[in-house]
Amino acid sequence: MTSTSITNKGLFLQGVKDCIPTMLGYFSVALAFGIVGISSGLSILEIALLSIFVYAGAAQFIICALVAIHSPISAILLTVFFVNSRMFLQSLALVPAFKGNGFWSNIGIGTLVTDESFGVAITKYVKEKSLNATWMHGLNISAYLLWIVTSIIGGLVGNLIPKPEMFGLDYALTAMFIFLLIAQFETIHKSKVLVYLYLILLTIVCMLILTLFMPTYLSIIVSTIIASVVGVVFDK
Repeated sequence: MTSTSITNKGLFLQGVKDCIPTMLGYFSVALAFGIVGISSGLSILEIALLSIFVYAGAAQFIICALVAIHSPISAILLTVFFVNSRMFLQSLALVPAFKGNGFWSNIGIGTLVTDESFGVAITKYVKEKSLNATWMHGLNISAYLLWIVTSIIGGLVGNLIPKPEMFGLDYALTAMFIFLLIAQFETIHKSKVLVYLYLILLTIVCMLILTLFMPTYLSIIVSTIIASVVGVVFDK
């Protein structure tokens, strides 16, 4: 075994290690998704396929809700597209870290990036000013595999919990997002905290105003873009 392969193995395993907090959160969220999926009328196979090919917690919960009210496929596809379009912004934010990386390796990274893995990666990038592709693959793949397995387990036990909302399982994803937000603030320099708070307030105000003229999911995306542009200007 060459020194390069040993180094790559170490970086991959470090990515897996750094993913442990995310995987702990994924366990509860994916379990909740499996249970909610069963209560929405999905089969174990459908739950597994959603986790394999969609792999987006918020979108998967939305799919369950839309399936439960018998929404048309076109409405489900359009809604999921807009909800997941934020991934374009997240992937763009990671572009500088992987400029010298191979095409297919970047495709693999972009395909498996989630809100949580993005949060871990961008936090590391802010601290160290660099990211390694092998480390990122370890982070992404470990989270992906755990999500699939745990969502299937959730589906298997779903019939035992006919009303998951009674236990707050449908709020598991929200709780995880709050944790990620707090973790992000821990890496921000004190001099910039006020700027970030202003940007959060700007996002909320824009969203409330835009909701009067467009669907909620679209107003969230547009508000995020506006706040991002303002944030870049402030940062300069």
